Amino acid sequence: MLQSSIALVIIILFIFRLAWQNYHRQVTRAEYSFWLSFWFVSAMLVLFIKDIDRLVAALGFSGSGIQILLYLAVALLFSQIFRLRLKMELMERNITKLTEDKAAIEFKKSNK
Repeated sequence: MLQSSIALVIIILFIFRLAWQNYHRQVTRAEYSFWLSFWFVSAMLVLFIKDIDRLVAALGFSGSGIQILLYLAVALLFSQIFRLRLKMELMERNITKLTEDKAAIEFKKSNK
């Protein structure tokens, strides 16, 4: 119970910080919506952890609900890292192409 209370207090602090950042236009609307949803879902998971434990046991898993949530979170993080890596590679290719195009244009201008 104490751990759940501490987790909820921390989540509430993050939500207040997020609201402050939104008020001062330090985050975009999309970022604000994403993180607000994330923290609300996190709070709901903390509030219903006993129900999640029962569900996990009923499904036949040997771990507790919090372990399953942790495994899912790690898997989600790895998939997001992979997606970001792909986007970065695409951006690097685009930057290289733009640089090559600009160099070709500058070369043509200097040879006229």
